Amino acid sequence: MNSTLSKRDAYRVMFRDYPDVVSVEQMSEMLGICEKSAYRLLHQNKIAHFRVGRTYKIPKLHIFTYLNVIRCG
Repeated sequence: MNSTLSKRDAYRVMFRDYPDVVSVEQMSEMLGICEKSAYRLLHQNKIAHFRVGRTYKIPKLHIFTYLNVIRCG
C-alpha cells in the first residue's frame, strides 16, 4: 500500500486548521519551533513570505515547499 499523499491531498490534509496565509506565530506552531527560529527562517529567505506594513505573512504553500511536500515552479 502506497502511503504517500498527492500534492492536492497533502494541501487538504496537512495544517487544515490553519488559514491559507499565516502569521509568524502560526508558522512557528505549524513547524514546532520557537518564534525566534521562525523569524530567522524568514530573514534568511528560507521560506518565501511577504510583508504588510510591519507584519510578515506566509502563504501556507510556501511552508509546504520548505518542508519539501510540494514544489513550486
